[in-house]
Amino acid sequence: MKNRILRSMLFLLGWCLCFSGLTVAQDSYSNFKTLTDRLNDLEDNYGNLAELRSLAKTKDGRDIWLLTIGSGDVENHPAIAVVGGAKGSHILGSELALSFAKELLSRSSSEEISQLLETTTFHVLPRINPDATEQYFASLKYERDVNSTSTNEDRDDAFDEDPFNDLNNDNLITMMRVHDETGGWMLHPEDERLLKKADITKGEKGSYKLLTEGIDDDGDGAFNEDNPGGVNINMNFTYDYPYFEPGAGENMASQIETRAVLDFLFEEASNVFSVVSFGPANNLSSPVKFNRGAVSQRVIKGWYEEDVAINKLISDTYNDITGLQNAPEMNGRPGDFFQWAYFHYGRFSFSTPGWWTPEVTDDEGEPLKFDSEDAQFLAWAEQNNLNAFVNWQEVDHPDFPNKKVEVGGIEPYVQLNPPYEMVDSLAGKHTEFVLELASMKPSVKLVNFEAQQAGRNLTRITVDIHNNGILPTASRLGERTDWVKEVVVEIGLSNGLELVSGERLDTIESIQGDGSIQKTWLLRGKGTFSLSAGAPNTGISTKEHTIR
Repeated sequence: MKNRILRSMLFLLGWCLCFSGLTVAQDSYSNFKTLTDRLNDLEDNYGNLAELRSLAKTKDGRDIWLLTIGSGDVENHPAIAVVGGAKGSHILGSELALSFAKELLSRSSSEEISQLLETTTFHVLPRINPDATEQYFASLKYERDVNSTSTNEDRDDAFDEDPFNDLNNDNLITMMRVHDETGGWMLHPEDERLLKKADITKGEKGSYKLLTEGIDDDGDGAFNEDNPGGVNINMNFTYDYPYFEPGAGENMASQIETRAVLDFLFEEASNVFSVVSFGPANNLSSPVKFNRGAVSQRVIKGWYEEDVAINKLISDTYNDITGLQNAPEMNGRPGDFFQWAYFHYGRFSFSTPGWWTPEVTDDEGEPLKFDSEDAQFLAWAEQNNLNAFVNWQEVDHPDFPNKKVEVGGIEPYVQLNPPYEMVDSLAGKHTEFVLELASMKPSVKLVNFEAQQAGRNLTRITVDIHNNGILPTASRLGERTDWVKEVVVEIGLSNGLELVSGERLDTIESIQGDGSIQKTWLLRGKGTFSLSAGAPNTGISTKEHTIR
């Protein structure tokens, strides 16, 4: 049981500090404890709108948190699942998801947001791979995407025996270049701090080997190939699972974290109409493209044409709101959450990393072109006075006794996660995008109701089942997989009424945005009947009428 009294006292203390003119502002990314404290504060301060629960605990004892936000019948309101932290090294994703929840609740007293929360539910899962993310806050920092499950990545029947080694004692794991004429790497012509693969077709010859910083601890000729842990949660989902690839796990959905997310979304969250994930894939800056061949396969590998059109609409909305431009191509990867949410969960799945290296311009404001993302990043970092590179430093290396070995390179995490002072602005833009997406939700209404006499003691009932939203009630793939609930239309009759024609219970696979399907019944007698239409992800509309 949570210690609500203690947290309430801490909240009161923070309020008093703010009142006295002192502010306690967040100035860095949230480790697990900070993230947990922030979520608990939101539940305590907005208990009528927010419910926090743990879906499971990881191997290291960290909670997979779910914060559900909404008012009224939250289980039967259309919902958006906002998910961050599937890729452990992408801490920004967690921050954007958490900041969205905070901003939504802080504005809940406004008429606009209050009305939204009366009709829309938000399931926020800010960090579904917390054990991996915690490496960012450790004394030894390296980009880690795997959890703490021991694995035998080099398949030598030994576990976790070849970890990273900090050879220059800077508490960062970067790269290691070995001067060797048999190496395939050369100094990069755009920035000699970097290396590039030599292209013999262009007359280039390599003079370096490029490795991750470390020692061949197990003597197998490979470096750092069997680190502590783990399974990459963003490779462990069931769609296009990458069997036998390092980090994927022994089998799909083998991890506590993966199963917790799957169980919740499949078993409890039938009201979700769309999933927004803050992660490495990006179909928001640039929508997916229709591929007829991929859709025609027995196992579908591409988005349906109708769903591609929706993706284009949402992409345009995203770009208009955020103003983020020039995103590099970032497709889904085998076993990732983003693709699972569309192909196996059947929902409209939208993903963005939320930030990437911005365009770099010259003194006249003209964009500079780079053939390397690393070179562009370093140029941007230099323009913004960001120290993001460890200068090459020569070290003595036991595995290369007669070679010149240097350690250095771009610091871990900095290319995925911008300086924290940029987070508030990014979070604000992405919050507005999610709110706009929510306003497009499918919403079933009973409209144009008519009850007309059709003969002696007969009444014809006609009504349009109208989708008042922009999005269809189900994606085209959702229709095929049946994981998205169909719209159920039902008529209930009191004593004295008899159904002559029409279905007492009927279903509609999908209704397009701003589309309608007409239903009609013929009743005999006098009495009261009720109509209802809808699904968990569209809301339920009802009407009652008495024939006298």
